[in-house]
Amino acid sequence: MLVVNILTLAADLEGGGAALGLLTQTDYRLWLVPLAALAVAMLLFGKYRQIERVLRYTALLFLTYVAAAFMAHPDWGAVMRASFVPHLDFSRNVVAGALAILGTTLTAYAYMWETIELSEEKPPLTRLFLVELDATLGIVVAGLSFWFILIATAATLGVHHLPVETASQAAVALEPFAGKYASLVFALGLLGSALVAVPVIAGTSAFVVSEMVGWEASLDDPFAGARPFYLTLVACVVVALVVSYAGVAPITILFYSGIAGGIATPLTMVLMLLLARDRRTVGSRPVPIWLTAAGWISTAIVTLATVIYLYQSIRGG
Repeated sequence: MLVVNILTLAADLEGGGAALGLLTQTDYRLWLVPLAALAVAMLLFGKYRQIERVLRYTALLFLTYVAAAFMAHPDWGAVMRASFVPHLDFSRNVVAGALAILGTTLTAYAYMWETIELSEEKPPLTRLFLVELDATLGIVVAGLSFWFILIATAATLGVHHLPVETASQAAVALEPFAGKYASLVFALGLLGSALVAVPVIAGTSAFVVSEMVGWEASLDDPFAGARPFYLTLVACVVVALVVSYAGVAPITILFYSGIAGGIATPLTMVLMLLLARDRRTVGSRPVPIWLTAAGWISTAIVTLATVIYLYQSIRGG
């Protein structure tokens, strides 16, 4: 999980740098260190509630893609059929794309951060329903945002079979909505994604290490009271920066970090599902059977995609 986190952190740093590069017409690499420093400063000097509030409102930038999807005038009948009627295609590019999507959606840092949120907030069990409702709404909003991003991209770049190798090319996806301002709108969405992901992944990575070695730490702790935790956080960001400067294009590293997340996802999901039903861990409140079944189905799908991808990669098929 830590290795995947650092790869994903490097990808999101590059994504944020690419966004700032689009906004300022400069080399994206100039922005990697300032962006990393901003995330570290937020986690070092901000309280958990302040960090959560910033992340919550920054995510509103994703609404840009909702408008873009409607303005692209896709065939909504085809969209609905393709969204809800399975179409199996095991060609190499499709499998790789599916694994990258699954790895980005179900990557371990997402549910690790959810756990961190609950440990920081410490809600009473009487508020459990509200906690579940909050998590459910978050998942629905994230899923819908992702769906609209796919539609906007498919209705512009996809229908014309345009390759995406740079952030500027990806900005074309928003042209139906933003016209000549497509680069600006796309850059804001990409920057919003980075501003949400970088501090979350950096903080999660530090918590992962803390769990491994048994450190007690909280984002509300001052630096002096949790020095190993914060130094680990900084070290993870520095390693991700080194990866970011390796010369791999931002879109490429974003794609392959998703694949890395997909490959690592089955193991972490299996362990999470086992813990969620373990009464020694959760006491009298295990995850319901229906939700556990849904979790195992999701795990099976990601595992199948991982196996097929690795087989094709080894065989070259």
